[in-house]
Amino acid sequence: MSVVLDASALLAYLHEEPGGERVAQVLDGALVSAVNWTEVVQKSLQRGVMVEGMQQEFSAVGVRFEPFTPQQAEIAAHLSVQTRAEGLSLADRACLALAACKALPAMTADRAWSRISVGVEIEVIR
Repeated sequence: MSVVLDASALLAYLHEEPGGERVAQVLDGALVSAVNWTEVVQKSLQRGVMVEGMQQEFSAVGVRFEPFTPQQAEIAAHLSVQTRAEGLSLADRACLALAACKALPAMTADRAWSRISVGVEIEVIR
């Protein structure tokens, strides 16, 4: 089964943080929004990680990168009302919008997601 990975889940895997081993199990076939990929690269650069070739390495193990579409943008905008109290970012909502469009579960390391109900199955990895 495929999942949509939030930036926090990918970062947990990359930096060998708790829950990263769960992400490793679903990489083959996982989807990542381009918006979330931006966050992964940005946070990796802040940590001094060499990001050249990182996307290709993920692609080689089966991760698929998806563009952020106008339909997903509208879903993410509507989700802002439902998720405001938990402080979800645009990137968080982009992940949820992709999951909604593809009818797939979303995987995150962000515990705040466990307190929302937006019609998408959510797996919190820690």
